[in-house]
This record gives sequence, C-alpha cells and structure tokens, in this order.
Amino acid sequence: MAKIDDSVKKKVPELRFKGFTDDWEERKLSDISNVTKLAGFEFTKYVRYQESGKIIALRGLNVKNGKLVLDEVKYIDDSDFSKLNRSKLYKNDILLTYVGTVGELAIVPENDKYYLAPNVARIRLQDHVNSIFVCQMMNDSNFYNRIISPLIATSSQPALSMENVRKFQLLMPDYQEQEKIGSFFKQLDDTIALHQRKLDLLKEQKKGFLQKMFPKNGSRVPELRYSGFADDWEERKLGEFSDVRDGTHASPKYVSQGHPMVTSKNLTHSGLDMTDVSFLTDEDFNEINKRSKVSIGDILFGMIGTIGNPVIVDRDDFAIKNVALIKEKTSNPITNKWLLQYLKSPSFNRFIQKENAGGTQKFIALGLIRDMKLRVPEFDEQQKIGAFFKKIDETITLHQRKLDLLKEQKKGFLQKMFV
Repeated sequence: MAKIDDSVKKKVPELRFKGFTDDWEERKLSDISNVTKLAGFEFTKYVRYQESGKIIALRGLNVKNGKLVLDEVKYIDDSDFSKLNRSKLYKNDILLTYVGTVGELAIVPENDKYYLAPNVARIRLQDHVNSIFVCQMMNDSNFYNRIISPLIATSSQPALSMENVRKFQLLMPDYQEQEKIGSFFKQLDDTIALHQRKLDLLKEQKKGFLQKMFPKNGSRVPELRYSGFADDWEERKLGEFSDVRDGTHASPKYVSQGHPMVTSKNLTHSGLDMTDVSFLTDEDFNEINKRSKVSIGDILFGMIGTIGNPVIVDRDDFAIKNVALIKEKTSNPITNKWLLQYLKSPSFNRFIQKENAGGTQKFIALGLIRDMKLRVPEFDEQQKIGAFFKKIDETITLHQRKLDLLKEQKKGFLQKMFV
C-alpha cells in the first residue's frame, strides 16, 4: 500500500493500494443500487412465523456489527411466497436496520434462505459494485456520524425513510480498487472472527470446568478432581475463613482527578474496568481506607445493581462503594485464588439468584454474604484448582488482548482507507 501526501488535496483516502491514483467519485446510493423494504401490510397479510423451518425472516435483531446474528430466528416456510417476491434476498444483498437501532448492516451470505422482515431495508447493488466495500464503508462510525445520523427522524423512535437512505452520499473508487479493499477487509474480518471463536470456546471450556470442579447442590465432592484427593469438601461459612467487608456508605465529593472510586459497574467478567470512574481527594480516600482498604490479592464483587462479577485485584490505589471486599485471614488456610473461582461457579450464581433482593435496584446484604455456606477442600487441593483456573484465565486474557488489538487495527484501517 502507498501513503498519500497530505498536501495533495484530492478525493482519495490517506492509505491505498499501489497502482491506484484516480480520485474517488461521489455517488448517491440510489445511483448504484436498488433500495427497498417490506411494507407492513405485506408482512401482516402474507407472512406466517414458525419456530422451525428452512426459510428465515431477517429481523433487526439479526443484523449487528456488520454480520448476521442468527441466535434467535423466526422461520416463514408456510408463508405465501408468491406475494413476497420483493422481499426475497439474494447473496451479496446488504441489509440495513432503519427503525429503533438505526444503521446496523450485514451482507446476505447465500441464496434461497432469507427474506426481509419489517424494520430492515434491502440494498441490492448494481453489477461492478463490491458489496463488502460498500458495507465496510457504511458500517464505519465516521460514515454514520457524517451521513446517516443527520437523516434520522426522531419523533417516537429513531427511524430512516427509504427516501433518505437512497440519498446517502458515497465516495467510490473504480471496481478494481473496491475489490482490493473489500478483499482486504474480508480477510481481516475472517481473522477477527477466528480469534472470537477461539475466545468463545475457551470461555465455554472454562464454564464446563467450573461446573465439574466444584460440588453441585447437595454433593460433598466435585465431579472432576485431581488424583490423590478423596476427602469430602467441608461445609463452611464464608465469614469463618475470610474477612468480608463492604465499601463506604458515604457520598464523598468527587473531583476531576485523584484516587479512583470503584463501584459495581467497574467489575466485569474480564476483570476490573477503570475506564469510567469518579475521583476522590486524598482526604476522602484516606478516610474510606480506615474502613475498607483494598489490598493487592483481595477479591471484590458487586453488591448493588450489578451483583457478582468477582475480580481479584492487582492494584491498591482506589476506594470502593457498593462493592463487597474479601480478604484472606492468615489464621485460616483458604486461598483467594481458589475462592475467586468458586465465586464464578454455578454454585455461587445459584446463591446470588436466590438471595438478592430489591425491585428495580438489585442488592445483596453483607450479612448474607458472610453467612453464605460453601464446600471447601483441603489447602493443597485449593491451590491446584486455583493454579489450574489461573492458567485458563491468563490464556483467555491473552486471546482477548489479541482480539482487541485486531479490532483497533481494523478501526485504524477504516479511517485511513476510506475518504
């Protein structure tokens, strides 16, 4: 690829493949495609939803992040297809959501399997227009902010008219350059999808191990354990072997910078997320630490709003609110590395579902947490289990970082390879 001199004021991207020098031409979407939707009366009169079948009606929830999401689908095999010719979808048609969540896109991957449902528009490109190129361009946040967002009507809910969709202004190179760019992003998306599948598989494998390596309800031993261990796991209350506290109950004055205040929203399945925090003065931070000082190796999990999401902390420069704090007691041989995995296990999730209270705002009382009963193995078995899951968590984190890096790289290429 060649980088373009910024001093050259042309309708070209910053980064492009060698051999291409012509300006990109501005075209309306209606100039290069046919845009339509399924009329409401057509759907009501001629479409019959089913829970199984072969022909899928693609709804708004099936179109997300540039691809089809088919976790939840409706089939229409018994519909009157003689009246639905306009809504039949073909390979390389582009789908666009135009009501509610506006601007999600996907490309139809094959013929004879999909039809339009309401709230999704179909964009059928003319010959010599590359669907991947157009979809990547329109799926970029820059295109959404410049082109799509100003055309959205917001009376009762966000919506785009087909007239406005046809007005979309696209800067287009010749077909050969479109194909090069489309092929580049397809390879990048395929790599991202591969890493996502690996990550999902690892998470599923971990979920399976959590189910088998901790006792199920009523059982004294897990289904799967290391050789050399045969004793029953002992039933104990969490408060017997751990120092369980909660964060501040005060409402300190927040400042623009200082010590972070962590709440339950900052606890995620991937760990501690500090991207959205408020800050405390030194005085408030020191006052809160008299009650609930966080130390490296402590466990946190949400008590209000978001319940659970346990994390083990690797920093100690923040205070907590609406969060339970679990510290190891030196007098009891219970390791937090094992306890963290127990708190991620189905046994603990069942406890949360049973005990959390509240209407619109869910919460769990500190006393209930301290009195929570759990089965505990001997210390050596704890350490083996903790080390096993630590390796799995490190592998998951590594794959997540690779995936995040690929997504960031794609974002950079989108900015530089489109005008």
